[in-house]
Amino acid sequence: MIGLENKMNFFIIHGIYGHPGENWFPWLKNELEKKGFEVIVPKFPTPLDQTLESWLRIISKYDDKINEQTVMIGHSLGVPFIINYLEQSNKKINSAFLVAGYHKMIENEFKELNKTFVGKEFDWEKIKSNCGKFYVVASDNDPYISLEINQELAKILDSDITIIHNGGHLNKKAGFTEFPKILELINAMLSIK
Repeated sequence: MIGLENKMNFFIIHGIYGHPGENWFPWLKNELEKKGFEVIVPKFPTPLDQTLESWLRIISKYDDKINEQTVMIGHSLGVPFIINYLEQSNKKINSAFLVAGYHKMIENEFKELNKTFVGKEFDWEKIKSNCGKFYVVASDNDPYISLEINQELAKILDSDITIIHNGGHLNKKAGFTEFPKILELINAMLSIK
C-alpha cells in the first residue's frame, strides 16, 4: 500500500546570500506544483550563522518529509549542503540535481563562508548509497566555480553532466529567473520512473 508519505516531493536549496524567492526557484516551484508535487524551499541562515551545523538544524525540521521519493535540487552552496546531508543522514533520497555547485574549497571571496561545508574529505560511498541518481548541471563560464570542478564532481558521483553554454552562475544575474533545462531534466527523470 502506498501512502502519502511515499509521494514524490522536491526540496530546492539556495546558496550563499540566497533566499527562497530568488533566481529560478519560484518559477520551478510553481511548475512542479502545477504537476501536483509538494515543493519545499527552506530559508537557511546566510551570511550570518552560515555554518553546516546551522543549515542541518534547519533541514532537520523537515525530517518527516524526506524519504526515498524526495528529490533535492541545490544551487551553488546548496550543492555541498546536499552532499553533506547525504553523508550525515541515514535516509535515502530518490535523486539530487546539483546546479552550479562544488565539493571542495575554492579560492574566492566566499572561502570563509564555505569552509564548514567543504573543508574536509567526504565519504563518497555513503553519499552515493543514500541517493538513487545524481544530475550535475553547470555553466561553461561560471565566474565563481570552474567547469572543471563540476566535471570532477560528476565523475566522483558517476553522473552525467549537463553544460549550459554562457550560463554564468545560473542565477538571476545571469538571466535565469526561469530555467527550462532543469525542468526538462526533471521531466525526463519522472518519465523513467
